[in-house]
Amino acid sequence: MNKGELVDAVAKKAKLAKKDVDAILSASLEIIIEAVSTGDKVTLVGFGSFEPRDRAEREGRNPKTREKMRIPATTVPAFAAGKQFKEAVAKPK
Repeated sequence: MNKGELVDAVAKKAKLAKKDVDAILSASLEIIIEAVSTGDKVTLVGFGSFEPRDRAEREGRNPKTREKMRIPATTVPAFAAGKQFKEAVAKPK
């Protein structure tokens, strides 16, 4: 499912205009990105949590030359699914 399909599904379920749903979804995603990029954790109960995680410096290899190289430390976004989300996905088939 892509963003357009998600907007369509939410608009249909909530009985709202697609234009309004698109604006709300876009604003929500921007706020989550801004919060995580400044070091905050965003928790949506039942769905999951978005948070920044530090990745340590490590050694890697150039795939073309196989030469060793250092990959610098960085901060990456991470998502951890909530209990309700995990249970919905893991239901028996």
